[in-house]
Amino acid sequence: MTQEMVVFVHGIWMPGAEMWSIKRYLAQQHGYSGRLFSYPSVRSTLDDNARKLADFVIGMGIAKVHLVGHSLGGVVALRALATVAEMPAGRLVCLGSPLTGSEAARHLDERDWGHRILGRSITAGVIDEAASSWAGDVVEKREIGVIAGTVSVGLGKLFATFDGDNDGTVAVAETQLPGVRDHICLASNHTGLVFSKDVAEQTAAFLKRGEFLREA
Repeated sequence: MTQEMVVFVHGIWMPGAEMWSIKRYLAQQHGYSGRLFSYPSVRSTLDDNARKLADFVIGMGIAKVHLVGHSLGGVVALRALATVAEMPAGRLVCLGSPLTGSEAARHLDERDWGHRILGRSITAGVIDEAASSWAGDVVEKREIGVIAGTVSVGLGKLFATFDGDNDGTVAVAETQLPGVRDHICLASNHTGLVFSKDVAEQTAAFLKRGEFLREA
């Protein structure tokens, strides 16, 4: 019976299939068994989606389950770890997740049509109350790594002006959750994080040892 699994959690407006690339890479190059988790990123609340993820993970009956979440998926995964005590052991890697808020999401939310398409999860977990205000306990107990992109190409630039490095949707500063085990910046835009070989390699490194690879 498999005693270690990786569950991949997609971002907003995505069906989950885009996580197949990093899932396949980790399986082929590093031997990780993985499963894709899909959730209604717009119509369900953050806590509902976190509970769905927890039920999915716990239902596998596996001793160690790592989580890899892209964008909002990282927030959902972090919320599941913060609110469901029965979650099994395992590390979490967040890819471009807005863990301290999002200027782009906040500005989009100010538009009536924007508020509707953003939905309930990102409003609760990014705009109204970012993870930095509720994830303190889980950051102390779990090994969490964050990968941020620095290629400023993305739709977020239509709604926000970024002062520092960003991936075109989320600023690097918005990924810097205090207390996480490790944080690294890579040359990728927001969407590209789930297709990048470098991101996949760094994800594998963190899942294996709880820290990212650094040049000597």
